Amino acid sequence: MANAPVSGPVSSTARAWLLSPTPASRTQARCGRWFRAWLGFRRNPLAMSGLGIVLLLVLMAVFAPLIADRQAATLQVLGDRLQPASWQHLFGTDELGRDIFARVVFGSRITLTIVAMVGVIVVPVGLAIGLPAGYFGGVVDKVLMRITDIFLAFPRLVLALAFAAALGPGIENAVIAIALTAWPPYARLARAETLTSRRAEFIQAAELQGASPLRIIATQIVPLCLPSVIIRLTLDMAGIILTAAGLGFLGLGAQPPAPEWGAMVSSGRQVLLDQWWVATIPGLAIFIVSLGFNLLGDGLRDAGDARS
Repeated sequence: MANAPVSGPVSSTARAWLLSPTPASRTQARCGRWFRAWLGFRRNPLAMSGLGIVLLLVLMAVFAPLIADRQAATLQVLGDRLQPASWQHLFGTDELGRDIFARVVFGSRITLTIVAMVGVIVVPVGLAIGLPAGYFGGVVDKVLMRITDIFLAFPRLVLALAFAAALGPGIENAVIAIALTAWPPYARLARAETLTSRRAEFIQAAELQGASPLRIIATQIVPLCLPSVIIRLTLDMAGIILTAAGLGFLGLGAQPPAPEWGAMVSSGRQVLLDQWWVATIPGLAIFIVSLGFNLLGDGLRDAGDARS
């Protein structure tokens, strides 16, 4: 019985290999570090709840055509306008007779698209500014950080509104506007991580071996920065979603008849007192998804904290 595998997805042999105090290779050490982080993350029920919400959002966006009828999300049936929840319309209908459940389901695709596109933009931009600033220092650091401070001086939503108004309405312009306001924290975080490891012995050894600054930054410093940047990005997802919803609420995001959650709240506010579900349901979707990303980010931060 001592050699029988333990119950669960990881057998006793694999678990012993992952938790070995003396790893035989770099791959084993890296896998063991990630496995220990997962064990710590799994013990946090709130973090697991956040992970479940985010996974549900992804699954809902991927399998939206199987969950709801695409036509019901955009088809206007004035005879069914402002109907309460029923078996035919689980969340009721809006002021144009469109099914709110279908619009929330397909709106998850727009939300996930905006979040993914903003993340793809802000992380490289933040690293591209923060890493050279921390590594080279001097004039390079002062110039790049003063540019960063200029963007940080303005409230994010106000600056996003200004860029969105200048670029015009639309999902692509909303993504650009949000990304232009969201990169400064990543630049400062990358700079701080670079300053911490700039004088480390392995960096000095790479310099003595003749490695170029670009190679040192790409192969030595970037891997050290990525975990902190990913955690920060997860925590910022809620703010990105709220900013996107704010732009949609003001008509600067996705345009009708696209089922964007912020625009749905905006259209439902006119009938909020009598037909509360029109604005409340997409508002709850924004709240739950934002909460899920916050809980997930907190769990990742706690799991990656070496002091814990």
